[in-house]
Amino acid sequence: MDEPFTDRREAGRALSLLLRRYRGRDDVIVLALPRGGVPVGYEVAEALGAPLDVFLVRKLGVPGHEELAMGAIASGGVRVLNDQVLNRLRIPRQWIDRVAATEQAELERRAREYRGDRPPPEVRGKVVILVDDGLATGSTMRAAGRALRGLGPPARIVVAVPVAAGDTCEEFRGEVDETVCAMTPEPFQAVGIWYRDFSPTSDTEVRDLLERARGGERTDRGDRSSSDLEAQTTAGGTSHDFKR
Repeated sequence: MDEPFTDRREAGRALSLLLRRYRGRDDVIVLALPRGGVPVGYEVAEALGAPLDVFLVRKLGVPGHEELAMGAIASGGVRVLNDQVLNRLRIPRQWIDRVAATEQAELERRAREYRGDRPPPEVRGKVVILVDDGLATGSTMRAAGRALRGLGPPARIVVAVPVAAGDTCEEFRGEVDETVCAMTPEPFQAVGIWYRDFSPTSDTEVRDLLERARGGERTDRGDRSSSDLEAQTTAGGTSHDFKR
């Protein structure tokens, strides 16, 4: 039976065990989706000896029901829409544009907040491991994958998450080169129930972890042993390699 992770940092340690074949390679970069993906990505990058940066994506929530994604936007002007949600709710185009404009402003704010004057990372010819704290509908991660395709392109895109809906992992076939999900529990319900501590990640924590990663400074890795985490991920993890 799948058990919740203690927090995002522990989830990242568990996820890194399924990515060990990328350890020590100089062509690998870990890009985390802020905010919640950054603590996960920090642990993955540290375990693999890879650089860490953020890839900025914003969900487009349905007005009045913001937790329901009608799409997402990402760096590079990419917009991905969930046609199923849009058609079912008959959402007007002007509503979509209004929400997208608001989220674009937040995306630009975060770029300044997290990177300052530093340019976006170079991804051409790289193995890019895209990390978040989980996949529900996958719209945010899908936007990130499509945006990355137009930014290099990378040699390989790997989507890696600690927990996901099983059908969402399958839906990425053809979208990216590989998906790695440490757990695909049934019933899935929501990402947050698979963490004992799913408190929001702050901008301060994101900046701190990015600075630590750039400086090579290590932080406390928690109490659960690698053997415990490996048993959990081996029992429930899935990996789909779509391009060998």
